[in-house]
Order: sequence, then structure tokens, then C-alpha cells
Amino acid sequence: MKSQSNRYGTVAITIHWLSALLICALLASGFRAAGLTDGDAKIGILSAHVPMGITILALTLVRIAWWVFADSKPASPKGDPIWQSLSAKAVHLLFYVVILGMAASGIGMLALSGAGAIILGAAAGDLPNFHDYAPRIPHGIGARAIVGLLVLHVGAALYHHFIKRDGLIWRIWYGSRADGDAK
Repeated sequence: MKSQSNRYGTVAITIHWLSALLICALLASGFRAAGLTDGDAKIGILSAHVPMGITILALTLVRIAWWVFADSKPASPKGDPIWQSLSAKAVHLLFYVVILGMAASGIGMLALSGAGAIILGAAAGDLPNFHDYAPRIPHGIGARAIVGLLVLHVGAALYHHFIKRDGLIWRIWYGSRADGDAK
């Protein structure tokens, strides 16, 4: 369950991949909803988007608590330049900051607009224009920041896997492959 010096434990791996899938779904649904003019279609998409966002918030808080109270991250890869190690740490930290900011701005938008009851089916009515609410701006900026961070994160993983061939990607996957095992 816990991480070792050369690989992540099953709890961290599960949170990582579940978060990755949900973040991709959130980005797709959020960008899709933002482009819709049909209110019913937008409600349909947001009725999935909002619970997924709350789930990502919960997973992120669990992940932070896991690292602080129960587990420690594996050591940085040996042989990487210091700038790569610092860049990786910065990208991971920015993921946490942006995810928490996205959750706050999403909750703020729902609270200020009153749309939460409509989206979650507790009330009938038309959705407000979310562009009229200040949290919409950081929510949109955060979505684009997440896309950029994903590009950097996946790009670095692919670089390690296909160019360096150092087996780093196996540290965050299930199974027994250890760091450096590029089988």
C-alpha cells in the first residue's frame, strides 16, 4: 500500500490514475459545457461535471493527507539534472494549487449563481449566465493551466519512457517492475 524508495504504493497509484481519468473527463465536459447554448444540454453535462469536480477535490485532499500523514514519495530519479527534478516538483505542486483553485472557483460559481440546485436536480429553472460571476474567470484560467500542466507532465513521462528508457513510468503503475527496469 505504501510507497517504497523506488516506486509508489498502491494507494498513491490508484489516486493518481483515478484523478487523471477524472481530470480529463472534467476538462472535456467543462470545455463542452462552456461552448453550449442549449440550457438543457448544458445542465446535462454539468450534472456530471459538478460531482466529478467534487470527487477530484476529495481525492486531492486525500492525496495531500496521505503524503503528509501516512506515506512518503519515492526519491527523485538518480542522474537527472537538478532543473528536471525541480521542474517535476514544481509541476506537481502547481497541479495541487490549480486543482484546489478550480474547486474553490467552481464552488464559488455555484454558490453565487444559485445554479447548484438546478444542476443537481433539486430545483427547476434556467441556468444563469456564468460569465456574469467573477469565479468564472479563474475557473477558465485554471482549466487552461491544467491542460498546460498535463502536457508538461505527460511529455516528461513519455520522454523518460521512450527517450531515456529509464523505466520511470513503472513507478506509478501496478506490478513489480522497479525503477530502471525498462523491460
